[in-house]
Amino acid sequence: MPAGRAGEVYGPDTDSLDLPGDSPLVFGGGLTGLSAGYALSRSGMSPTVFEAAHVVGGLSRTMISGDFRYDIGGHRFFTKNEEIASFVSGLMGDELVRVERTSKILLRDRFFDYPLRPSNAVFGLGPLMVLRIIADYALERFKRLLGFGRSDMVSLEDWVVSNFGRTMFELYFKEYSEKVWGMDCKRISSSWVAKRIHGLSLGRAVKSAIFRFSGRNIPTLAQSFDYPALGIGRLPERFEEEISKGGRVIKDARLSWLAHDGNRITGAGLAVEGREVSVKGSHYISTVPLTALVDCMSPSPPEHVLKAASGLGYRDLVLVAVAVDRENVTGESWVYIPEKKYPFGRLHEPRNWSPAMAPKGKTLVVAEYFCFEGDHIWNTDDEALGKITVDGLEELGFIKCSEALWSVVLRVPGAYPLFDVGYEERVKVIMDYLDRFENLSIAGRAGAFAYLNMDHAIEAGFRVAKEIRKKALAR
Repeated sequence: MPAGRAGEVYGPDTDSLDLPGDSPLVFGGGLTGLSAGYALSRSGMSPTVFEAAHVVGGLSRTMISGDFRYDIGGHRFFTKNEEIASFVSGLMGDELVRVERTSKILLRDRFFDYPLRPSNAVFGLGPLMVLRIIADYALERFKRLLGFGRSDMVSLEDWVVSNFGRTMFELYFKEYSEKVWGMDCKRISSSWVAKRIHGLSLGRAVKSAIFRFSGRNIPTLAQSFDYPALGIGRLPERFEEEISKGGRVIKDARLSWLAHDGNRITGAGLAVEGREVSVKGSHYISTVPLTALVDCMSPSPPEHVLKAASGLGYRDLVLVAVAVDRENVTGESWVYIPEKKYPFGRLHEPRNWSPAMAPKGKTLVVAEYFCFEGDHIWNTDDEALGKITVDGLEELGFIKCSEALWSVVLRVPGAYPLFDVGYEERVKVIMDYLDRFENLSIAGRAGAFAYLNMDHAIEAGFRVAKEIRKKALAR
């Protein structure tokens, strides 16, 4: 058994899991890990996917409470990649339904279309505010044309002001971004927001609002999306079903250590249903959180790598799902709540995505609380969180407290990588170290500490599988 850190030894009480000698091992059963496992199994290999939870999917899971279903955050599938679109369509078959997106954002105690429409903005914000928005945007464009615009756009604030103007930043982006990430916009990396709303400026947003088709290739402005009728969790479930035809998916299996000789990974240990097991594979794919992977390496990485990992963080999530004695509440795909007087940041109503998500005559409203593990929201008990949510929904005018039937709370640690200023340099330090291991691949949102939409996550898994197949053929 491999030696661990500082005298830590995995002894004879560690069981060995019998796997095929050429089995690639995948740690993490989210979309990236599952798509890698799927592609490898289809190529004739026998991959084993290990997932720490009792179900696969990671954030792309669908929870079930009685006759109600809800996703962790509500996920839509939209892609410009025709190959990925065709694959998902074939995998899911007639389970997919087409959903028209309709979203609202609360600004100045009024709900506006999201993204904003000019007529909506003029009548809601008033002509003077609209003129200020346009003037600020024109000023930023003029400064860039003359070469006076900022070239060192480090933070989210820098990037948004340059692309939308100061007024739009203060009105539309600042509060919500700070609520989501739990930090000042000056500390949120500009590279994240540039990727998140790639290709979008105020000009393009307005153009899309007037000529609806013009934003169809910008994911942020997409007007419709595909969705499995029984929830997004059906997508990872289908992956699991297909992988099991040629490989294995082992759940309740958390990575404990990853042994190496300095150039290759030589084995791994996992806690599987309460017992420690060791495994060996031909190749190792990690989609587990990057910081957790660094901590699992045995022997430990150099001090500068550990320091870089300690500087990375994750944002946590608490979901409160409220069952309501009514057919419909919001009529929206999402409702964004930037105002700080409401502790939740976003709402979604699963029935609006698919009628099969709730029994007839009833609906579920899911509130998302963005937080850090151990803070006030995280530590608030379930009953109190349910009451806070119901009271907030009533204050917003969505329901009456008497219509709420029950609530359920789900805490999700490490939901989102925290993209603060400087995170890219820290990630590079870690990746430079991990690149030395020729039989280790890093992928996925949490694994690679990168912003990935669902289609990008699937694409990343396929790409890793393709690289492993090439190495296998070259041997």
